[in-house]
Amino acid sequence: MTQTLRRRLAALETPVDVGAITPLSGGDSGAGLWRVDGTTPCIVKQDSPQRVAGEADGLRALGDACRDLIVPAVLAEDGDLLVMQALDGSGPRDGAALGEGLRQLHRDSREAGADHGWPRDNACGSTPQPNASLRDGRVFQRERRLLPLTRLCREQGLLDAALAERIERVADSLERWLPATPPSLVHGDLWSGNVMFTPQGPAIIDPAVYRHYPEVDLAMLTLFGGPGDAFFEAYWNGARPPDWERREALFQLYPLLNHLYLFGGTYRHGVARAVDRILAG
Repeated sequence: MTQTLRRRLAALETPVDVGAITPLSGGDSGAGLWRVDGTTPCIVKQDSPQRVAGEADGLRALGDACRDLIVPAVLAEDGDLLVMQALDGSGPRDGAALGEGLRQLHRDSREAGADHGWPRDNACGSTPQPNASLRDGRVFQRERRLLPLTRLCREQGLLDAALAERIERVADSLERWLPATPPSLVHGDLWSGNVMFTPQGPAIIDPAVYRHYPEVDLAMLTLFGGPGDAFFEAYWNGARPPDWERREALFQLYPLLNHLYLFGGTYRHGVARAVDRILAG
């Protein structure tokens, strides 16, 4: 593969100067991933052309919208290959800067009257992510996120009828408690592994972007740990929603269902616990 990769990178419209090639972990999507050192160090990902196009689109959208967070530049896109700027993750962990940067992204990209969704479908991990737009974010969360994954998990025997029915109750309840909100651009898969702290400041990588409630990104950051008090103090800036715990559980339910679908029954308890928190109000 290394020689094939060298040939393909040399044949790009803007050829990549190839030095050492180091294989990296491809993450949950199973993509091939390499660091290529040369005049301009870069990261090369090999995945399906659809997922490559979706990730490149997301990186460009975030790069245009982020003033305070670093987003790796797309250097080339060639079918199943995505070439991105390599970032240095040796910077100090700065939760406050991450919170301020994410607040800027969500605030400045919020658009009154805009639909929830995205002009193209993409993927969250290896799971196709439907993004066809809907005016009401509650309907989007129900029809594009919760119900499709609930059906997929039921088809795979990963959810019993009782828990699936309770998830449907959650989906049907949204208009009764979750206010309609203009959508913001969200990263869409912002777990801790997709945050880097560079010497120049926090960076975000591997997006699955769309426009939706900004709590999508906050809930993902707290799903497997937490970004710390300094992050939330900077992000909320004194305006923490009084029902944050319920919103957190709601926006964790979709990634938990996705993990159940991808990795199996060990995530069923997390799904049930999130449902309990939401229905408890």
